[in-house]
Amino acid sequence: MAGLEKNAELKKTTTKSSFFSRSMTTHHGRPVASSLNPSLNRTTSITKYYTPVESVGSSLKGKVKDLCRLFEGSKSVKPTSTDPTPQKQKLGKSVLSESRLSPFLSLSNSVTRLPGTEDRIVVFFTSLRGIRRTYEDCYSVRMIFRGFRVWIDERDVSMDAAYRKELQIAMGEKSSVSLPQVFIMGKYVGGADVIKSLFEIGELAKILKAFPVREPGFVCRCCGDVRFIPCLNCSGSKKLYDEDEDRVRRCPDCNENGLIRCPDCSS
Repeated sequence: MAGLEKNAELKKTTTKSSFFSRSMTTHHGRPVASSLNPSLNRTTSITKYYTPVESVGSSLKGKVKDLCRLFEGSKSVKPTSTDPTPQKQKLGKSVLSESRLSPFLSLSNSVTRLPGTEDRIVVFFTSLRGIRRTYEDCYSVRMIFRGFRVWIDERDVSMDAAYRKELQIAMGEKSSVSLPQVFIMGKYVGGADVIKSLFEIGELAKILKAFPVREPGFVCRCCGDVRFIPCLNCSGSKKLYDEDEDRVRRCPDCNENGLIRCPDCSS
């Protein structure tokens, strides 16, 4: 009986030792985890396929430094301009340099005159969109003056050939005259570049103080600010029947397009 009890105690101790040793081995009688195939070890597989972050950062820094050196070597030194004259003063030409002293000095020194317009602002422009740059310049100049709400004598050379001839005579009968052209108080001011420059530096507002201001949103009820209406004599046909001579003759009141100036806003 004593021998049987000793054998039972030995079996219990062996089962306990095998139970507590499972954390060190996968199965009883198999090799320990440390002796497994190195390809199955997680730490060795991660270090094999992935490089540490520090090594990646150092390699990137080296590449960035090389690129910076490459571009720094290819940079060209820009020449410094010794001309102290600002760019806006160059664009305005002589009118801008004179307008810095007095807003009316450029007008008094103007040689080109337009007789009969000493009490108004005259803008020669075109409403045709054949040349985009010319149309945009004409539109911008008209909007600048309308922003001050002053009355403008707008003369569309595309609607009346007489305006084209008048402008050529005032400018000295030059073969080509660019549009728009502005006359203030009968004196020549300039084109779109000059008007825009005077507007930007605030001198145009000083010049226009001498003119009355219209009501905001004012639109001519007769022509809708077109400045022309169909001829009242021939209804725009440019033809009249002469009963005495029994023939059709040309209407003397309208222009080549059968239009006349608006009697309300273009007197």
